[in-house]
Amino acid sequence: MSIRLSRSHGALLGAAVAVVLLIAWRLLPATLAAGPPEEPPAVPVSVVVVEQKDVPQLAAGIGTVQSLHNVTLRPQVSGIVTEVLFQEGQHVKRGQLLARIDDRTILANLQQAEAEKARNQAQLKAAQLDKSRYDNLLAEEAISRQTVEQQVALVEQLEAAIRANEATIAAHQVQLSFTKITSPADGRVGLRRVDPGNLVQLGDPEGLVTVTQVDPISVVFTLPQELLGRVQGLTNADSFAPVGAFDREGGSLLAEGKLTTIDNQVDASTGTIRMRAEFKNSEGRLWPGQFVTVRLQTGVSSRALVVPTRAVRQGLDGPFVFRVREQMAEVVPVQVGYRNDEITVITAGVAEGDTVVFDGHSRLKSSAKVTLVEGPGPTALISDAPKPRAQGSAGR
Repeated sequence: MSIRLSRSHGALLGAAVAVVLLIAWRLLPATLAAGPPEEPPAVPVSVVVVEQKDVPQLAAGIGTVQSLHNVTLRPQVSGIVTEVLFQEGQHVKRGQLLARIDDRTILANLQQAEAEKARNQAQLKAAQLDKSRYDNLLAEEAISRQTVEQQVALVEQLEAAIRANEATIAAHQVQLSFTKITSPADGRVGLRRVDPGNLVQLGDPEGLVTVTQVDPISVVFTLPQELLGRVQGLTNADSFAPVGAFDREGGSLLAEGKLTTIDNQVDASTGTIRMRAEFKNSEGRLWPGQFVTVRLQTGVSSRALVVPTRAVRQGLDGPFVFRVREQMAEVVPVQVGYRNDEITVITAGVAEGDTVVFDGHSRLKSSAKVTLVEGPGPTALISDAPKPRAQGSAGR
């Protein structure tokens, strides 16, 4: 029985070998005609050239425009508004008269106090003359010492009355000055809240109008506490850190200014630190309450090797770039210094003039053939940052 099974297996094996040989014999001519396998096509990539240049180190944050001087003018005396001397939205100067309150009652009280003072001065003059005569009579022992002492007391009483009159006059003069509402600063007035003929009360919370300084103006913004070491010392008197204020999208530059203040503590709830920058705003492009994107220059990387941030890839062993030589891509590990969303400073791994892949990484691998397509250079990607200037040129 076992002999028969062995013969059957041998027959099946022989038939299978014959079939394989037949198929190979039929496919061999087609294989020989097809020739060697085709090479994979070259991968199209955009490339840039590594450049060496000075790179401003920027820190970005969101800020709110705030006036350096914002005041609501409230009446300090009660009375009828007789004049309103400004237009809504008008730019005014410090000390400019904006409104008047009826001053007739205060003026009458002032004149009464001045008349009281004049009467006391006349009485004082007569009392002083009497005192001089009494002193002569006392020397001749023609009058008692008590009479002289009473006259001296009268003179002192009148002198005290005159000082009280002067204090009353000063108080009325202050009250009279309150009837003239003047601007405490250069700025822009808002919507007026009273009209001529309105009765205003002392300390009215609504006030008459608001004056807001708009030039210069400030922006308060926050940065992560990790950047504290980079921003400390940027507010010294010899120089200043340039700051640019951009629109919310960060594309349009609205104004250039300088960093003036760093808050004295970190906000523990958010891990950020507040800062204030001051800007010239003669064109009025910054408006109180406006949200802006702030870019603070914290330093400069001198003669740095620069590539677009998109050119730097992250692998298991760290960052790398694809360097292109002789139409071949090779993986090159690099060390990264300062970087932002647009550019990256390479501290080791590539040299000036090297060509690296900017776009087209998805189908790329080491030693792959590439077709070069020119891409944007790092120069075009670096944002226009405020350049360091001397403090005296801040307003230019």
